[in-house]
This record gives sequence, C-alpha cells and structure tokens, in this order.
Amino acid sequence: MSRVLSTEQAKSAIGQVQSIINGGFTDQIAALDAQGRILSDPNVWDGPLAAQFRGSTWPETKAALDKAREELEQLRGQLQQISQNIFSAGGGA
Repeated sequence: MSRVLSTEQAKSAIGQVQSIINGGFTDQIAALDAQGRILSDPNVWDGPLAAQFRGSTWPETKAALDKAREELEQLRGQLQQISQNIFSAGGGA
C-alpha cells in the first residue's frame, strides 16, 4: 500500500504555485512577448544587432517562452487535479 499524504502546507503551496502561474508569471511572459514584438519591428529598431534579434534571438526566445507558458499551464492543471483527488480521498476540502 502506498502512502498518501497532503497537509495544509501542501494545499497552501499548491495554491501559491497556481497563483504565480495564473497571475504574475504568465502576465510577465505576455509582457515580454509584447516588448519583443516591438523590438522586432525594423521601423522601431534597426541595424545589424537588431536584425540578428529579429532573425534569430527573438524567434528562439519567443518559442521558449511559449513552451514555458504551455508547460506552466499543464502544471497548473495537474496540480489542480492532484489536489482535488488527494483532498477528496482524504476527506479534506
């Protein structure tokens, strides 16, 4: 038989992780995306380094940010499901 344990500290930590994902972190990723799009406009910023930013730096960074956002959303969903399952099984709310 495997052990199942979920304390109030675990419940609180799950809530904090979800709050960070839902609020601050995904908002920050969106803010970075907005600024990256501005800097990718040659009418705003141009030159050799700006062209390098547009051509490779920003597309690679944006792809990594999009992947991070997707993985964080998956984590948030997994934590929600795990939390519900544990607290339902343990009689907690």
